[in-house]
Amino acid sequence: MTEPLTTVVALPTTRPAGCPFDPPVELARIRERNPLTRMVFPDGHHGWLATGHATVRAILADPRFSARSELLHSALADLGPMPPAPPGDFLSLDAPEHTRYRKLLSGKFTVRRMRLLTERVARISTDHLDAMARAGGPVDLLTSFAYPVPALMICALLGVPEPDRDRFQRLVTSLVATLNDLDLPPEERLEQCLIAFEEAQEYMRDLVAAKRTEPTDDLLSDLTDTDLADAELAGVGVLLLIGGFETTANMVALSTFALLTHPEQLTALRADPDRAVDELMRYLSVVHTMTRSALADVELAGQLIKAGETVALSLQAANRDPAEFDHPNTLDLCRNALGHLGFGHGVHQCLGQQLARIELRTTLPALLTRFPTLRLAVPPDGIRMRPDGIGVHGVQQLPVTW
Repeated sequence: MTEPLTTVVALPTTRPAGCPFDPPVELARIRERNPLTRMVFPDGHHGWLATGHATVRAILADPRFSARSELLHSALADLGPMPPAPPGDFLSLDAPEHTRYRKLLSGKFTVRRMRLLTERVARISTDHLDAMARAGGPVDLLTSFAYPVPALMICALLGVPEPDRDRFQRLVTSLVATLNDLDLPPEERLEQCLIAFEEAQEYMRDLVAAKRTEPTDDLLSDLTDTDLADAELAGVGVLLLIGGFETTANMVALSTFALLTHPEQLTALRADPDRAVDELMRYLSVVHTMTRSALADVELAGQLIKAGETVALSLQAANRDPAEFDHPNTLDLCRNALGHLGFGHGVHQCLGQQLARIELRTTLPALLTRFPTLRLAVPPDGIRMRPDGIGVHGVQQLPVTW
């Protein structure tokens, strides 16, 4: 029996002291009262907050809820009116435009290509672990391992030439840093993001032109044989660049932090890396919040969401819902965490999740096998976390030694 509906004045973002992996406590209280409740967004919009697993999953699967950026209100900051998605940004499109991109791309993540990428991520991981061993501890795992491995994997996926890879890594880290710089006022951050985005677009346009002239064995070359225009191909490249880098890099670092503070889980990781990845995705929920806008009036969880209202979807609250997972606040790598929403759900479920799984199930065991005495170089409460207002949870640094 839910309690009478109340209004949340802002999305809770402050995590409990000493518990960097746990969602804000207030989210659990809100979920217990109502899995769907009214919320005031930073720009003053009166919309909704979904915290229950069943409710969030239902919204992600319902075509009556739109992902179009120009219809959404941000739950994390007042960014003002957002423009429509640029060419290639299919994550911010609905059917049928989204379907067109999705069909073209889903067939490119073949078993053969994923197998080749598995071999590649193992080699890249070994190279960076060797470099860490030569340097000796302590090191910042974020910059020594968690950032460069996914960046180089995106290079391999898109076919970035070897001489360009240092420039490409700088481009990626600059773009992501700008997106996440909360010290800038929202208007200035948006302006800097557009500048960084245009630089990434410029590089991708040049890369697309090169692939049309001399295709190689990579995803971008494959896509030049489709009906996608050059601007669309460049946009897809930038989207894969951002999506394939930031979430995976933060998952590698945050998972390592979690495992080093839960050493009893290391045996389970080595025994079944695939199961462990699902539980880490559920427990950590690095992408903690999504948004959708109602295209029509929708009755859900006993409430009426009106057309035009934005719903903030708390994936971290949904992934800790006791109605779906027993003892949800416990990290248990032996758990069957299938059904978690760490990769989203529905037609927008993460297209690159198989690549992310490959990277996580390869890098984490490799790291902990190479350095069996790996440990934090500072007390756990000395680890600097990313600001709560950023859409991807993670650490700012992860000093480790062995």
